[in-house]
Amino acid sequence: MEIFSETISALNDETRIKLLAFLDRYGPLCVCDLQSSLGMIQSRLSRHLKILKDGGFLRVDRCGTWAYYSIRSPLDRFRSEALAEIRCLGIELPPLIKISETGDCKL
Repeated sequence: MEIFSETISALNDETRIKLLAFLDRYGPLCVCDLQSSLGMIQSRLSRHLKILKDGGFLRVDRCGTWAYYSIRSPLDRFRSEALAEIRCLGIELPPLIKISETGDCKL
C-alpha cells in the first residue's frame, strides 16, 4: 500500500508530470541540464526529483559530483501505463539546454 501511495503522490503535481515528460523525451540528463532547460532553482528541482525517484519512476547515476536522472527501466505495468498517459497529454516542453557538455555546469 505504501508503494502505491508514493507512486500516486509522485504524479500529483504538474511540475513532476512535466519532469517525467521531459526525461522521457530527452533521456538521461544532468541536474544542471534540467535546471537550465526548465528554469527551476536547484533546491526545488532536487525535491521534485527525489519524490519521483521515491515514487519508482526515476533512477539516478552518479558520475563524480554530477547526478544524471533517467526514467527507470524496466517500469512496472502501473508506472509504465502512467508514463504512456503522460505522453498522450501533449505537454508543451521547452527545448533542451544541455550545459553539461559546455563545461558551464556549476552543480
